[in-house]
Amino acid sequence: MDSLTGTVAQARRAVTAFVARVCPWADLDAVILVVSELVTNAVRHTTGWWQLSMEGSPDRLTVAVDDSSHTLPACRPRSVHHDGGGLGWHVVRTLASRVEITEHPAGKTIRAMWLRPVPDVTPA
Repeated sequence: MDSLTGTVAQARRAVTAFVARVCPWADLDAVILVVSELVTNAVRHTTGWWQLSMEGSPDRLTVAVDDSSHTLPACRPRSVHHDGGGLGWHVVRTLASRVEITEHPAGKTIRAMWLRPVPDVTPA
């Protein structure tokens, strides 16, 4: 899905269907919130394109948002007065197991990953 064919709402629907089909063990609410933040930031803070991709396996889920901006996300002081912003990057970093940012000539890629929880096998 990309900026030419999709919206933030469509990105949420796409990731919901993907998680249900490929990684049903993942915390769907957390994944949807992270995807919403990443795609919304790409829409709000870039002047060019964005693209969402998803990969899943029995033990890992990765969502990636590529965009045309070279500006890297940064933690800002949380604000309830001005634009209400400052929470998104905190949310992404808290809800995903791991977050990576890769810069490239066309912009950047932000990957959020979730690892399948290991079941507690404590003997009774």
